Amino acid sequence: MKRLYYDLHNHSCLSPCADNDSTPNNIAGMASLCGINVMALTDHNTCKNCPAFFEAADRYGIIPIAGMELTTSEDIHVVFLFDELRDAMRFDEAISKRRVLIKNRPDIFGEQLILDGEDNVIGKDEHLLSNATTVSVEEVQQLAKEYGAVCYPAHVDRESNGIIAVLGVIPEHLNFRCVEIYNKENIPEYRKRYIPDGVVTVIGSDSHCLTDMRDGENYFELDTDTDDISSLRRQLLDLLR
Repeated sequence: MKRLYYDLHNHSCLSPCADNDSTPNNIAGMASLCGINVMALTDHNTCKNCPAFFEAADRYGIIPIAGMELTTSEDIHVVFLFDELRDAMRFDEAISKRRVLIKNRPDIFGEQLILDGEDNVIGKDEHLLSNATTVSVEEVQQLAKEYGAVCYPAHVDRESNGIIAVLGVIPEHLNFRCVEIYNKENIPEYRKRYIPDGVVTVIGSDSHCLTDMRDGENYFELDTDTDDISSLRRQLLDLLR
């Protein structure tokens, strides 16, 4: 058995509400210090810092997962995690056509920086990334299937953009096989009231600055002896499917 400590919900300096210090290299370095083996980068409605994060993760021996925290048209946050970086970038392109373009106010929301693998600024997203897209929560499972991803509702135990706060329930017909909890102390209550039997629960830090990251304490155990990063990433995501 291989035990992998994870954090599957993190934001870089491309997310408007995240610190500029949350660069791909700083995130990977902090993950290493925290004892995390598997880290996902899940910026709001974009994957454009994922290529840089993959480069940085390689330097620190972190298994990287390309992801996105999508805001649905209902204002629900849904985490997407991809088997392959190339599929994440195809998804990024598709979602860019479903965004509602509102000019960003860097003085209020942040600069939304796109970086390369050395943390050099190579661009900025000029439109606010955190607002709702035109993608309905009813569409997300089909999109995940089309782009080789797993998706699940983010921080269901929080009022802000949580599926339960918005809809009152986690609709069974949406067939989520996984949900994210922000505060693990809420797991017993939410399993009793909202989460169907058999649904996997993951803990996400939803870090927007480096000090938000939690020390490695949440883990998956894989029945494997491989050290191949692509294989480990795929096996882990299969657990969430």
